[in-house]
Amino acid sequence: MSLTRRDFARSTAVTGAGVVLAGGAGALATAPQALAATDLDGAEDAYGHPGVGYGPLVPDPDGILALPAGFSYRVVTYSGRTRLESGEPTPSHHDGTAAFAGPRGAVLLVNNHELKGPRASWEHPVPPAEGLVYDPAAAGGCTVVEVRRDQVAEWVGIAGTSTNCAGGSTPWGTWLTGEETEDRAGQNGMTKDHGYVFEVDPADRRANRAPKPLKALGRYAHEAVVVDPKRGHLFLTEDASGPNGLLYRWTPPEGFRHGRGRLRALADDAGVLEAFRCFDSGGRYVDDLSRATRIGTVYGVDWVDVPDRDARTVPVRKQFADGGVTRARKLEGMWWGDGGVYVVSSYAREESPVRHDGQVWFYDPRRRTLTLKVLLGVNPDPSAEGALDGPDNITVSPYGGLVIAEDGEGVQHLFGATDSGRTYPIARNELNIGTEEAPEYSEFTGVTFSPDGHTLFANIQQPGIMLAITGPWKRQRRG
Repeated sequence: MSLTRRDFARSTAVTGAGVVLAGGAGALATAPQALAATDLDGAEDAYGHPGVGYGPLVPDPDGILALPAGFSYRVVTYSGRTRLESGEPTPSHHDGTAAFAGPRGAVLLVNNHELKGPRASWEHPVPPAEGLVYDPAAAGGCTVVEVRRDQVAEWVGIAGTSTNCAGGSTPWGTWLTGEETEDRAGQNGMTKDHGYVFEVDPADRRANRAPKPLKALGRYAHEAVVVDPKRGHLFLTEDASGPNGLLYRWTPPEGFRHGRGRLRALADDAGVLEAFRCFDSGGRYVDDLSRATRIGTVYGVDWVDVPDRDARTVPVRKQFADGGVTRARKLEGMWWGDGGVYVVSSYAREESPVRHDGQVWFYDPRRRTLTLKVLLGVNPDPSAEGALDGPDNITVSPYGGLVIAEDGEGVQHLFGATDSGRTYPIARNELNIGTEEAPEYSEFTGVTFSPDGHTLFANIQQPGIMLAITGPWKRQRRG
């Protein structure tokens, strides 16, 4: 049943939520309360907010990862240097990752490799392991990494897919990896259609044989996937432009029960795939999420049926008329927590109504509301330490708030955000893949905590390094 505008207005009036329809572009640059500032422990910012975080980052003598005092890291996999069980080098371009409890205290991590196009284009593609290949021409896929106290093993989970990006874990212990591409057979060297989600089981290698695309979830430039453990919905982000991408919800067919391998058994048109449409408390349609310029902005959400989920003739995001859906640039990472879905819009530029350098939203499925939790104003100097921009992969921290991987310009960080939107640095990428005159630092990806919460895993996408970070984690106050 649709959430009516009157119901939404009444509920926000009762709760006192700060509902606004965004103003002009100048508001983002001039309204301090709309910007998520960077804090350090024991300090106050210009607005008197108490500090959060772990203190300043200490440069790394090995030139890989700067961390706060008392923290340390371990290299888990390194593309071209570490090797799979089968002997091939670890594939490159690490992206989305999730951690699962493995046998006898081990941690199993499924790691996406964002490799687009033909295998011949890449030095270290995902090897075409027997029985695990979808399209033999494609370079991407996932590896499974088993981490024990004193040893690491890695093997192929799926191969022959393309541009495997953020992905997402399931409550039943598997990984959903999406292809951030819309290539069809015959395009970019591909022999099969791409742009689908696939399921990978980290604990059962046999379950991954004969990979099957989950066509019920649609064919488009997939980023992240999140499962609502109570209602069974799947939420999916799309990273695309011209026009900007969409947030989707898939509702399973009546009587369907989730579990290992059950999504593979569904018909291609099973369930209902919908895109979101937002409105403010006055019932005014919101065309793009970039219009929100204040933390605490709340929108109501309706869901609109996707006409042709397999995009046989028209890309899914182009199947809606103006006014039919709400769009956002760079819809990227998602994570389930606090009874809902955290959703990232990485940045907005000239393709959007209002510019910003990052938003994190929270969708409450019970109230069907979307609330802006973190907002990063346009970063005037991305090369300067301390500035943050371009949030991407995201996870909910067992110590409160969020941990976010930065995919922006210039310096790249892992950073935390409190429940009230205050931000603080956790790590800085110090691996220069450019030159001394023109330094370049790859994005962070795949941020995820171990099941026991003691280790934060994260990737440096290029050349492809998985890192395990440990230290004196502590509960973060709201700030």
